[in-house]
Amino acid sequence: MRHAAFRTKALLLATTAAAGVLATPALHAQEFTATWLQLIGLLPAPTYDPYASQIPRRRPGHPPEPLPMFVEQNPGAVNPAPVDQAGSFVPVPDRWRIMESLGVNTPWYDPYNQNVLKGDKPVFGEDWFFAFTGISDTLLEPRGIPTPVGPQSSPSPGSNDVLGDTDQVIFAQTFLTSFLLYKGDTAFKPPDIEFKAALAFNYNRVQTEEVRALQLDPRLGKVRDDGFIGVQELFVTRDLRTVSARYDVDEVRVGIQPFSSDFRGFLFQDNQLGVRFFGNRDNNKWQYNAAWFRRLEKDFNSGLNDVTESPRDDDILLASLYRQDFPFIGFTSQAIVAWNRNREDESFYDSNGFIQRPAAIGREAPRTYDVGYIGYNGDGHIGRLNLTVAAYLALGDQSAGVFVPQGTDIRAGFFAAEASMDFDWTRVRGSVAWASGDDDPFDDRSTGFDAIFENPIFAGADTSYWVRQNIPLIGGGGVALASRNGLLANLRSSKEQGQSNFDNPGIRLVGLGADFDLTPQSRLSTNVNHLWFDDTAILRAVRAQPNVDRDIGTDVSAAWIWRPFFTQNIVFRLSAATLLPGRGLKDLYGDDTRYYTVLGNLIFTY
Repeated sequence: MRHAAFRTKALLLATTAAAGVLATPALHAQEFTATWLQLIGLLPAPTYDPYASQIPRRRPGHPPEPLPMFVEQNPGAVNPAPVDQAGSFVPVPDRWRIMESLGVNTPWYDPYNQNVLKGDKPVFGEDWFFAFTGISDTLLEPRGIPTPVGPQSSPSPGSNDVLGDTDQVIFAQTFLTSFLLYKGDTAFKPPDIEFKAALAFNYNRVQTEEVRALQLDPRLGKVRDDGFIGVQELFVTRDLRTVSARYDVDEVRVGIQPFSSDFRGFLFQDNQLGVRFFGNRDNNKWQYNAAWFRRLEKDFNSGLNDVTESPRDDDILLASLYRQDFPFIGFTSQAIVAWNRNREDESFYDSNGFIQRPAAIGREAPRTYDVGYIGYNGDGHIGRLNLTVAAYLALGDQSAGVFVPQGTDIRAGFFAAEASMDFDWTRVRGSVAWASGDDDPFDDRSTGFDAIFENPIFAGADTSYWVRQNIPLIGGGGVALASRNGLLANLRSSKEQGQSNFDNPGIRLVGLGADFDLTPQSRLSTNVNHLWFDDTAILRAVRAQPNVDRDIGTDVSAAWIWRPFFTQNIVFRLSAATLLPGRGLKDLYGDDTRYYTVLGNLIFTY
């Protein structure tokens, strides 16, 4: 036993020495050397217990002194209160008010510490919580886009009868307030019931160099000031049942609510009136949605919901199913089916006096449509490779074509993918996208792909010039090549108030980008995309031009994002983009148009 304990101590000394520390103050370098010499036989083994390091060395002729059973470490310390005197402690009503019972109180405006306005403790009862969010979004955007000259005249000398000065400036200030009241201890379990309302207050001012570019009446000049209050959320969510100990649930949400059909907002991403059933199974590995939405009218200048108008005769039904870790660990797959039923067969004009339905293109005649979407979406990573993919097939029919009076069959497709990989503080990205275009505007098939309400986070998102700007299709009426904050070349009057259009030229995109985390506070994102029309037959028909090339051009953009406090409470973004026109844009707009945008965006969040 003595030799076994001795070897154990030697191994302990070797381990602690290799780690650069000593196990106890008594194990110093000299004892380490002596122990190893004894272990290999160069010194005799000790005759005392090696673990009795606290026993003084035995003096010759004297017995060893016994080890004390207890060594008092803190003389004079106050003993803890006996268990039977628990009533002397300060009572705590619940775990959320522990800090208050200790005398710690934080002001109402501090969101980082316990705050009743941020859902950190009950606002009344034992499990009713309230959360308030306030956001200020300030935007300043000088830009250059092709601007039509009004039929009355242009104030600029030298302007031709089609295009005028391209320079414009947009200023927009939005205040968003969100109020959430919910019941339940939500550390793991979803709320039993929640009520939410979100109001947005917007003021916008746009200045152009051409009359009638902003409003139909040329007497209103070149500047437009407007303000609007929109109801962006107003819903109640109810927990129908909990089906497992891991809180797999079934829930229902009724009212104006946010919804995104896929990971990147390619098909339908908006705040709309509807009923949605959703839930999860198998520890959240399976998730499902089944929803119906009836679209609200929107204020054209702000893009906010206008609840003072009757809802549109435009219904969306969809169902989707998500599976985590399929087909790879860390990758989520989604299957989706959707149906868009549109019965808007009457004319509708926006607040600026321009027609929105039907779009001022082709026959400019009312039409209705039924279109179904079948899609697959994937998002996640495969090893080090981050990957997002989306594919949709649109099938349906419409009562009349944009260019023909008879009905047409809708057959269109869409595909997009974005892959990226991280290298320390750098992420490198590659993007591809394709949306089919219509090759014959006068046949009985409409093969141009269009979404319901897209808002894509893809290929630079709204930093990109093409995605950000709505380039007017001069000579084709009040429509744009692509909607604002949209990827598709769909020739719609607008995505806020217009109808989907399946007679369009389609789009092809190949892009490269990189994100650089310069510091924990700032990031630089860069992107270069090259774009083509999938087919220009529609453009040739609209513009009555024999030749329109497919090459749109090269979109170059960069954005700097700064978070001074390392959080999302204050975010400043400065971005710039330009579109270097290809032969196709030059065929449509000439060689002198300047395509640029500069964006300054400051967001405060409470």
